[in-house]
Amino acid sequence: MTAVEQRTSTREPALWDAVGNTPLLPVALPDGAGRFWLKAEWLNPGGSVKDRAARAILRDGLRRGLLPGRRLLDASSGNTGIAYAMLGAAAGVGVTICLPGNASPERRALLEVHGAEVVVTDRMEGTEGAARRARELAESDPDRYYYADQYSNPANPQAHRDTTGPELWAQTGGRITHFVAAMGTTGTMMGTGGYLRERNPSVTLVGVQPDSPYHGLEGLKHLATTSQPPALYDPGLPDRVAEIPTEAADRHARWLARSTGLLVGWSAGAAVAAAIELVHENPEACVVAIGCDTGARYLSEPHRWVES
Repeated sequence: MTAVEQRTSTREPALWDAVGNTPLLPVALPDGAGRFWLKAEWLNPGGSVKDRAARAILRDGLRRGLLPGRRLLDASSGNTGIAYAMLGAAAGVGVTICLPGNASPERRALLEVHGAEVVVTDRMEGTEGAARRARELAESDPDRYYYADQYSNPANPQAHRDTTGPELWAQTGGRITHFVAAMGTTGTMMGTGGYLRERNPSVTLVGVQPDSPYHGLEGLKHLATTSQPPALYDPGLPDRVAEIPTEAADRHARWLARSTGLLVGWSAGAAVAAAIELVHENPEACVVAIGCDTGARYLSEPHRWVES
């Protein structure tokens, strides 16, 4: 099939089939007091868990005829934008991403390599400022843009209800007792956690967020203080919310890279820190944490990879 035929066909691009079905890896605790399981989402083709939501949002836009006639527009700290750009390029969908100025250079470069239009917004306003700019663009030119809004789009959690949750249930043989996920849009927790809770009402759901509104964990929100909580978020779903300092997230990402060979980003480091605390509380628990993305996106921050 030629590129033109592929883009006009109802058949999805072959690349989209590579999203999901990531391995579940056992990780022994540093002190040998037990282990947890890490869902290797950085092995998705776009390098992060966000491939799942981006594919579902693109699929929904195509099904409803909103794409490819318009450009998919969204705000992103990087990972969802990269997934949109990569998967959109395969489907002939133009992508525009409003990106906070504090996003790592690797993320912006990956967006541009895949042909996305990048609108850089004030670094001090973070993802909320990027979302405001995306809304302004959508309102000013509705014929040009389809504003996907990952923070309120129901296709985001549905992607995890349809894929991540069933995968974890199958991979653990239904033995999962604790599910740990860092929260930004909260789609991973809402979709996966909702599915797991339906399969086993006693499973413990642990959301992870920074310990303050001023932090270095790109893509995550301190939900207690944000002026615009994600519309997807149901605070009644997680049983616990672990607040992890940036320094602890960095330390656990470094430990994973040097002791296990697993290179993950800061958000995954935060989830790992929370998972280790849970295993210390109950060494017999089957604790599963989401490894959000690859640490290769943060190599331009060498000071964070060096112990102080």
